[in-house]
Amino acid sequence: MKCLNGILYLVATPIGNLEDITLRALRVLRECDLVAAEDTRRSGQLLKHYNLSKPLLSSFLFNEARRSEEIIERLRRGEKVALVTDAGSPGISDPGERVVIAAIAAGFRVEAVAGPCALVAGLTASGLPTEEFHFVGFLPHKSGQRRNKLESLKATEGTLVFYESPYRIEKLLGELNEVFPEREVVLARELTKKFEEFLRGKPAELLEIAKKRSLKGEFVVLVAGTK
Repeated sequence: MKCLNGILYLVATPIGNLEDITLRALRVLRECDLVAAEDTRRSGQLLKHYNLSKPLLSSFLFNEARRSEEIIERLRRGEKVALVTDAGSPGISDPGERVVIAAIAAGFRVEAVAGPCALVAGLTASGLPTEEFHFVGFLPHKSGQRRNKLESLKATEGTLVFYESPYRIEKLLGELNEVFPEREVVLARELTKKFEEFLRGKPAELLEIAKKRSLKGEFVVLVAGTK
C-alpha cells in the first residue's frame, strides 16, 4: 500500500525522570502539528516543562476508536501527529494500538520514537534472564481470571513480566506464592525516580516485606521462568 504524506509518531515519554526524554522526541514534539495524548493535562505539563506549545487532543482507552477517525483525518491533510501516553511507550499497556492499526490500514506511515519503557528498565536491571521473556502486562481484576492466567504461565521458559499498581501488589504476591512458591521474584518500583528500588526474593519473603512496609509507586514484577 502506498504511504501518504501524513505521519503518525509514537513518542515515548519519561516514566519518572524527565531527563530521560530523547532529543529526537523533543524534535518531533516541536515539529508536529498535533499531540494526541492519553491525558492532555499531564502531557500539557510535559510540553510546558520543555517550553513547547502544541494543540492537544485527548486519546485514551475509552475514546480511542472515535479518536482514531479524527487522527486519520488529520493525517489525510498531510499533518504530523505525535501520539503520547502518560508515561513510556504508547501501546505497551497503554492506549495506542487501535490508532496504529487504523493508520497503517489507511496507508499512513507510522514511526516509533524510541525511549523510556518500564518493561525494559525493570527487566534489564532485575538480574533475571533477559534473553527470553514473556510480557503479561496487567492481570485481570477478577480473582478467578487472574489465577487462571497465572496457571497458564507455569510452563513458560522465559522471565515473566507483569505491571501492577500499589493497591494490588500484596494480592499479586499472595497469588504468586500459591502458583510459583519457589520462583525468584523481583519487585521494581519507582523506576527512574529518586526512590527507585529493587526487592528480590521468593514470593513469601516479598509478601512479608509488603505487609510490613507501605510500598508505593507503580510496579514492574518479574518472575523467573522454568529455566
